[in-house]
Amino acid sequence: MTGKKTLDTFAEKYGAICKGHDRIGAELYTKYDVKRGLRDINGNGVVTGLTNISRIESFKNVNGEKVPCEGKLWYRGYNVIDIVRDLMTEKRYGFEEVAFLLLFGELPDKEELTEFKRILAQSGHLPKNFTRDVIMKAPGKDIMNTMTKSILTLASYDEAPDDCSIDHVLRQSVELISIFPMLAVYGYHAYNHYERDESLYIHRPDKKLSMAENILRMLRPDKKYTEIEARVLDIALILHMEHGGGNNSTFTTRVVTSAGSDTYSVIAAAMSSLKGPKHGGANIKVVEMMKDLKKNVRDTKDEEEIRAYLMNLLNKEAFDKKGLIYGMGHAVYSLSDPRAQVFKSFVEKLARSKGRDEDFELYSKIERLAPEVISEKRRIYKGVSANVDFYSGFVYSMLDIPLELYTPIFAIARIVGWSAHRLEELLNMDKIIRPAYISDMDERSYVPMCERK
Repeated sequence: MTGKKTLDTFAEKYGAICKGHDRIGAELYTKYDVKRGLRDINGNGVVTGLTNISRIESFKNVNGEKVPCEGKLWYRGYNVIDIVRDLMTEKRYGFEEVAFLLLFGELPDKEELTEFKRILAQSGHLPKNFTRDVIMKAPGKDIMNTMTKSILTLASYDEAPDDCSIDHVLRQSVELISIFPMLAVYGYHAYNHYERDESLYIHRPDKKLSMAENILRMLRPDKKYTEIEARVLDIALILHMEHGGGNNSTFTTRVVTSAGSDTYSVIAAAMSSLKGPKHGGANIKVVEMMKDLKKNVRDTKDEEEIRAYLMNLLNKEAFDKKGLIYGMGHAVYSLSDPRAQVFKSFVEKLARSKGRDEDFELYSKIERLAPEVISEKRRIYKGVSANVDFYSGFVYSMLDIPLELYTPIFAIARIVGWSAHRLEELLNMDKIIRPAYISDMDERSYVPMCERK
């Protein structure tokens, strides 16, 4: 403990020095036309690559001018809304089908889908004693960190972890896709047992069930779930599966892949990106914000009270005082996030079945009022609308998924997109990704030790 206190004192002292030397004036970014966050003032991303995996549309070109439009998302050329609509019409689970589409570029026929499901089921097992020796050791509340540790450890069980041939990487990717639910759920159970002193139970996945069904089956003590619960989770996984090459974790996948690194290191790096509250962890912030709203708004049916709370959020006077209304706005979408629109229709059905109609009405009010409040307070370069994180946290709470698993559920879906982008990068890359930075450093004459003050 003494050593920790000493280190804390050191960090506090020299942290101030870092702040003094490493701070760069905002005017210099304008002077050198540096796109902070690789985005311009209008939120447009700097183009760094090409992809055939997915496409996002948030603007239309009208007479040479960019005009905001309703958001659209395509997977391999297919509109996600059409994919989801067909799955719901035919009442079939779609995670495996859409994963096949993203990995191989085509919708599978019945025979191909049956074979792919069989391969995923056969791959859905961990090495002998892995759960005991790796997952159960040093459990923690941050399940994303627990999963990342497990992913890196899995490299030790691979006979050729550094083999970056397409066939081998595909094998590694399919194995990781199939075992991600176990890494997440078992990691949570270990934490819940050792840190919270709750009962420990480890359920193996059922090879006959879909990905969504198995997640709920492994998570719950009695292994039970309803059809609507599993179907809504299945849709959630599909909507989170892929979102273009420019999102932070997918770009991380591309960057580390371009360095020639192995699959386990690449996916671990993507996990480290996704866990950030500005990326995959955003839905947790929405749930926490909503709890704070209920605590501080006397009448949640009073729109003026809600509006006042939202204004307090923007004024950094409420919740975490960051000045953000979580779940509102997106780096790419303007008028609408198609994933949020799809989600909302299923959220209403689930809320009704769970007796949470009032909560749904509150979310709907905030979805309508927040853009108005934001436009009153700030200059908006593009439209502001609810993003997928706004409703996903609400869905997970209704599915009785613990808060610690919100981002891991995102990862269970997004590893499919990461894998597809890794394969595409391996097939097309010829250079390591290496962006440039402008140095604003002044040259100085070296000072000998005896002359330093």
